[in-house]
Amino acid sequence: MQRRTWVALAALAATTLSSSLAFAQGKDLKIAHIYSRTGPLEAYGKQTQVGLLMGLEYATGGTMAVNGRKIVVLEKDDQGKPDLGKSLLATAYADDKVDLAIGPTSSGVALAMLPVAEEYKKILLVEPAVADAITGEKWNKYIFRTGRNSSQDAISNAVAVDKDGVSIAMLAQDYAFGRDGVKAFKEALKKSKIVHEEYLPPTTTDFTAGLQRLIAALKDKPGRKIIEVVWAGGTPPYNALADADLKNRFGIEVASGGNILPAMTSYKRFPGMEGAAYYYFGIPKNPANEAMVAMHYKQFKSPPDFFTAGGFSAGMAVVAALKKTNGDTGADKLITAMEGMSFDTPKGKMTFRKEDHQAMQSMYHFRIKDDPAFAWGVPELVREIKPEEMTVPVKNKR
Repeated sequence: MQRRTWVALAALAATTLSSSLAFAQGKDLKIAHIYSRTGPLEAYGKQTQVGLLMGLEYATGGTMAVNGRKIVVLEKDDQGKPDLGKSLLATAYADDKVDLAIGPTSSGVALAMLPVAEEYKKILLVEPAVADAITGEKWNKYIFRTGRNSSQDAISNAVAVDKDGVSIAMLAQDYAFGRDGVKAFKEALKKSKIVHEEYLPPTTTDFTAGLQRLIAALKDKPGRKIIEVVWAGGTPPYNALADADLKNRFGIEVASGGNILPAMTSYKRFPGMEGAAYYYFGIPKNPANEAMVAMHYKQFKSPPDFFTAGGFSAGMAVVAALKKTNGDTGADKLITAMEGMSFDTPKGKMTFRKEDHQAMQSMYHFRIKDDPAFAWGVPELVREIKPEEMTVPVKNKR
């Protein structure tokens, strides 16, 4: 009798365990994507969203599922407002019961969101916000980033201009992205000298006064003179810089990093300009990039852009991590799986550095060509700057 009871209990336990596993596998895998669907960085946010969905589809072989769990993406618009982004992330974790979150677009919003991830002990995969502080002084262990950081931008862009006898004036936006970018750029320079820093409101449309200060700081300097631009969003200063005819009047050049294609239409006015790009669809040669380009052309009849690649990379990173954990979304399991994890992206292989969870990745030194076949200045590859070539500082004081 006792033996039959034990057998029955064992069978019941096995059935319960099997049911629990089936429930766990069948339960939707919920991801919150918090980004600027509207606001100053709307174009960047929308590209990221398109890329994220494409990346998830590609990485799951079209099933949109991992280990039997269907992936559901909940979209939330932070409008580029830090307080709203913070509130949306808390709601996503607490009320929507999402397993993890991706975003945001703005560095200011990201910095407001970091403590929320720590409070709820859930992963926040930052894409594409750039400020070093996100994986630096404001970092916590629940934060990973597929997007590049300011140091990666700065170190790669310094390749083009850091030479003896070069005077540089910085033009940047007066918020986290701009100030962090200038700080990182200054730290990356070994030979050139920064002679002026000009910070303007992010939505500036009249650059007259700022340009006058930049010209005054540079015009009498000997040797090569450069205005280095660190700018994001819908009111870029490039046309104003071109209209000022700086090269002919003062011998002043303009330098900048890569950007989205609409912003790079004004790059046509700067043939020969050098910088470094996070991504341009014609540069990387790998299966993931070929797939993304094909998917984007099929859906939109146009090439993928700067932030499409970032969203795609985030999608591939999430699926790679979930495959390692067999679909387990517990934060400790994910952290263990993701620290030191290498994964494929449209930019090639990325690796989450264990020390600060920053994705180490290639950047692309380019030179602008004015090609009549394209509406934008084409960034032709000078060379790929590989992760091992960039000494990206760890700034999280872990």
